[in-house]
Amino acid sequence: MQIKPTHIEHIGIAVRDLDQAISLYEKLLGTPCYAIEEVPDQKVRTAFFKVGETKIELLASTAEDGPVAKFIEKRGEGIHHVAYAVEGLPSALKAAEREGMQLIDKEPRRGAEGMQIAFLHPRSTLGVLTEFCEEPRTENPS
Repeated sequence: MQIKPTHIEHIGIAVRDLDQAISLYEKLLGTPCYAIEEVPDQKVRTAFFKVGETKIELLASTAEDGPVAKFIEKRGEGIHHVAYAVEGLPSALKAAEREGMQLIDKEPRRGAEGMQIAFLHPRSTLGVLTEFCEEPRTENPS
C-alpha cells in the first residue's frame, strides 16, 4: 500500500490562551467554534472550527510539561501540525515507515473527536509535524 491521504483533515495551531484564541478565530473565520474537548493523555484542550472540508484545531496545553507547552516555549504560538485523513491508518503508518519516515506513534491512538491518530516525526517530514488520522469505524448493528 502507498500513502494516499484523502484530504487535509485539520491544521493544528498551538495557542497559549484557548478562550482568547477562540474569540479571535470566530472573528477571523466568521464561524463559531463547534467543539471544545480535553484530551488528558496528550495534556491538551482543543477547539475546532470548520472551514470547507478542513478543520482548524486550536491546541492549548493543560500542563507545563505537555507537548504543546514545550512547542510554544521553543517556537512560540503558531502552526503546530498538519493532519491528513487516511483510510487504513495502520497500513499508512507501515507505508510511511517503509518510505523512511520516522514514526512517533507506531500504532494508532485515540485523539480529539474520537479520531484514530498517529504522528510522524518532523525530522523526517521537512520540519513539519505530520499527523495521519482516520474516522473511527462504526460497527453495523446486526
